[in-house]
Amino acid sequence: MSREPTSIPPQTTVRDNGTATPAPSSSAEIAAFVAKARAMAPNAAGARGRLVFALDATMSRQPTWDMACALQADMFREAEAIGSLDIRLVYYRGLNECRASTWISSSAELARLMGKIDCRGGHTQIGRVLADARKEAIAAGVRAIVFVGDAMEEQADDLCAKAGELGMLNVPVFVFQEGVDPVAEQTFREIARLSGGAWCRFDPGAAAQLRELLRAAAAYAAGGREALQRLAASGGGGAALLLGQMR
Repeated sequence: MSREPTSIPPQTTVRDNGTATPAPSSSAEIAAFVAKARAMAPNAAGARGRLVFALDATMSRQPTWDMACALQADMFREAEAIGSLDIRLVYYRGLNECRASTWISSSAELARLMGKIDCRGGHTQIGRVLADARKEAIAAGVRAIVFVGDAMEEQADDLCAKAGELGMLNVPVFVFQEGVDPVAEQTFREIARLSGGAWCRFDPGAAAQLRELLRAAAAYAAGGREALQRLAASGGGGAALLLGQMR
């Protein structure tokens, strides 16, 4: 089976008046997720943490994409001190292109995939990222989502509705915003709040800041809140920033 990222289809249905709307939640799907989440609780024997690692790969993002390629191994290293971690790489770019990898358990494989991807101009597709994360949360169990981006060009209410569904599933979204965009920040903060996650800004090109945030998210995915608290107590600034906002 190919491990290359595959396209994520739009998650929509059609109303009677012909307009598209996000597909509704399924109570059966949510019940299935709850059962799976209990079996995969953080720190349970043999459990693997699962983290969706989503990045904006539009044209302006190439420097940050390269930086994320260099830093992604830190997430695996942080998780190894706690347990184990699988990562699903999700990205969007170009004209309506949004893709996701299979679950990856090695930094070498993740680096290989990321190294083959170049950034291309296009609009944001955060809604498709959140919809895919919800699907995976129900099907396979997801402990956290990381989204790294600098812009938001979609309907804020639609994104907030998807974030609220993730919050109901206890899947927090950690939104790491590069630079200063007040419009994006307002929606990013709401996505984090409604999902039970956290929003943090990092300066353009600031590898050290992004490294600390990614380490903290990986710690949470591998070991839950207790692991995040231990990292914060040991001086992890990124962990303290996340804990300060998580409900």
